[in-house]
Amino acid sequence: MARYIDKIIQPGERLLYSTNEHWMYFLPAIAAWIVVVAFLVLWRFFTVDVLASVCLAFAAVAGLAALYWTATAWFHRWTTETDVTNMRVVHKTGFIKRDTFEMSLDKVESVDVKQSILGRFMDYGDLTIQGVGEGTRTITTITAPLAFRNAITTRPVGT
Repeated sequence: MARYIDKIIQPGERLLYSTNEHWMYFLPAIAAWIVVVAFLVLWRFFTVDVLASVCLAFAAVAGLAALYWTATAWFHRWTTETDVTNMRVVHKTGFIKRDTFEMSLDKVESVDVKQSILGRFMDYGDLTIQGVGEGTRTITTITAPLAFRNAITTRPVGT
């Protein structure tokens, strides 16, 4: 499946920067997979059939939750695009029901980055774009928000 930006890019427009949702969306799935492994390790230590069955049951439930959270996080990241071209900022979410946000770079008044301590450590954060006559839009939990902001605010010489 082609990227959204490849379908809408105009003649003379070029992609300057592209980012995605941060991998932290996978943290609940990672935690659930760790729980699955822990229950499977415990299962090997128990000699009592009842306790071993309980461990296997908990591992199965945690495994189903881990599969669900892995699939939903992957799908969310796969269906979200955030790009900067030499003319505009484009953010798209969704697969069947699509939600897009586009703002001309000429209309961008300010770009604010909000990062928690963990966000600074793991390089993710929220970006709030204030547009002249366009309102305010926030793009949440993107990878490398400072680099993305710099791609928006840096104007190439001669344009």
